[in-house]
Amino acid sequence: MKKMTYTKSTFFLIAPLLLIILSSTAPIKTNVADKEVIKLGFIPLTDCAPIVMAKELGLFAKYGVNVEVSKEASWANVRDKILTGELDGAHCLFSMPFSVYTGVGGKEGSEMKIALVLSNNGQAITLSKSFCGKVGFKQTNKVASVVSAKLKADKEVTFAMTFPGGTHDIWLRNWLAAAGVNQQTSRIITIPPPQMVANMKVGNMDGYCVGEPWNGVAVKQGVGFTEISSQDIWKHHPEKALVVNTKFSEKRREDLKAVMKAVLEACKWLDNRANRKKAAEIIGKTPYVNAPSDVIEARLMGDYNLGCDQGTEIYADDYMLFHRGGETNFPRKSHAIWFMTQYVRFDYLKEAPDYNTIANKIILQDLYREVASSMKIKIPEDDMKPFSLEIDKIKFDPNNPGEYLKVAKGIIP
Repeated sequence: MKKMTYTKSTFFLIAPLLLIILSSTAPIKTNVADKEVIKLGFIPLTDCAPIVMAKELGLFAKYGVNVEVSKEASWANVRDKILTGELDGAHCLFSMPFSVYTGVGGKEGSEMKIALVLSNNGQAITLSKSFCGKVGFKQTNKVASVVSAKLKADKEVTFAMTFPGGTHDIWLRNWLAAAGVNQQTSRIITIPPPQMVANMKVGNMDGYCVGEPWNGVAVKQGVGFTEISSQDIWKHHPEKALVVNTKFSEKRREDLKAVMKAVLEACKWLDNRANRKKAAEIIGKTPYVNAPSDVIEARLMGDYNLGCDQGTEIYADDYMLFHRGGETNFPRKSHAIWFMTQYVRFDYLKEAPDYNTIANKIILQDLYREVASSMKIKIPEDDMKPFSLEIDKIKFDPNNPGEYLKVAKGIIP
């Protein structure tokens, strides 16, 4: 074979060509700061972690989107800002879009879209220290007598939740129903999550249902104790979701997909227990949850100081989870139907809505499948299959909600 020789003049001839080839195959770097801002809201709760950590870990930038996170005052505030487009999306109660669309928690017909689920588990019902010694952890069978005694003494029992038709509202109502409490005899009020402990401290409610860390903080401050956790009501229940503005989901679909990828990667990172101490330290800071990091960390690790000298409950596989191998993040239509069935059960709605049409309209399941598949995340195959809750063991078939309503207790047991 004849040996090739190159002269200096040959080099000068081919150098420009090599430069063109190399530049065409090199990755194109873009400055995300120059891109249009995507604004995501969050409420100061431990389960805002996927949004916050996606920002703090640089994952939004990794996927090429310029995201600004915004601390919001209440769920109603989040609802309004998503609907007006002031927020492109937010860390949000999974059931809020269905509550709003059906008119329970907003203007009927208003659309907010669910892109993915952010978390399972990790909420709780806290009772005032005045109930200490009268009812204990998971002693649901004692709740009715305690409430009855309180009614005789004070004529009123008040419980708080965070949004009508929201997840905390429905956990509270399921607990009261399982306990055999007539909900017409109790006053149920709406309080933003960060204000729960302060309101209990001054006697504005006897109990509340909220997300962490505000149950753990009540224990630390000695103003209340944990009566039951939400995973004891329904193990691995859907809790928070990434909810987005309709226009954003339609007009900026590629940006939404990038946001979803960043959040999913943050969810994976958070489910590594070795990362939870760092997460607690970051989200506990003033710009985010503004709560003691030790309280956040303990319940993130499944280590629950229950308060009221009840000791500690350790959750091994059902503490707050953010990914669970993809089981957490898949937005199930069956769960949407379950929540809307609860609105009928507890008299928020006088007749059944069009369950399937609403679930199909609100949940961006096809988009989730596309994004998850691109990241090789397993997509569960259990949607629309029957399930039951730990607290009452009543079978719920999403294909036949009417049968469930014949059995489940409502406001009046």
